[in-house]
Amino acid sequence: MRELGLRDTNGILSQPWVRPRRSSAGLGWDRIFVSTQAERAYRASFDAAHTSMVILHLDGPVQVSRGRSRPCTVPAGGLFVHPAGHDLTVELGGSLNTVHVYLTDDAFGGPVQLAEEVGAVDPLVEQLMLALDAVLRDWEPSARTYVDHLTALLASHLARRREPPPAVGLTERQLAAVRDLIEARIAEPLPLADLADAAALSISQFVRQFKVSTGDTPHRYLVGLRLKHAQRMLHTSSLPIADIAVRCGFSHQEHLTRVMRSRLGATPGALRARAQNVQPGAHSVQAKRG
Repeated sequence: MRELGLRDTNGILSQPWVRPRRSSAGLGWDRIFVSTQAERAYRASFDAAHTSMVILHLDGPVQVSRGRSRPCTVPAGGLFVHPAGHDLTVELGGSLNTVHVYLTDDAFGGPVQLAEEVGAVDPLVEQLMLALDAVLRDWEPSARTYVDHLTALLASHLARRREPPPAVGLTERQLAAVRDLIEARIAEPLPLADLADAAALSISQFVRQFKVSTGDTPHRYLVGLRLKHAQRMLHTSSLPIADIAVRCGFSHQEHLTRVMRSRLGATPGALRARAQNVQPGAHSVQAKRG
């Protein structure tokens, strides 16, 4: 197998704000790439790599954020874990000394999807990464077997903890913030990223925790609230159905009609007629339009 090198990483180590100190380049290591360096504050995006990345913070604390998530304060000894095959956007809030380890699927004995982590502390992972750095500092070819041993231990331990903890729901405060945002922008397009921001979570965390709290996806929940608003307006206002549709976030009257028929088994015109205690036939023109 060929030696791992910088081309097998996600690109962080090639950036001008990184000052390398030592790495495994040129040592023939084929399942793991290790690099120790000083880094300056930055924010950048990187393409996915075929290797899993683990970063050990040698000092700190320092703030780090992934994607659109809120910054996390990471202490000395804290970890940043990023799975293979995923693009990465990251912001480092200050200067930092780090050890980076990149592991191939072969190191794990097959494909493994590590969980994304920022700020986790694992004393065993820390000691194994420090041991790999110590090998770099005093490298001699006879240590290759020791490196393979450390690699196997690190990979097996990471694989054991790869599954994230059971999903937890949003707090009452987070859910209230999301509902308030939806209510305030009920008529507007509402990107998933904005809902996640209201809960101070990444999009993936938000979707998972929102489903635990509500039993629904954010999109389906949003459409349901818009539908309730439309029902209320049909009962309490005389606005044309087309206006109600737009005011409740539907693209047009036909969109509202399609969703309402699918979820409630009735058209807007029929619901309005029932609310007015009038036979639908008396409003046949409006019902037909709805």
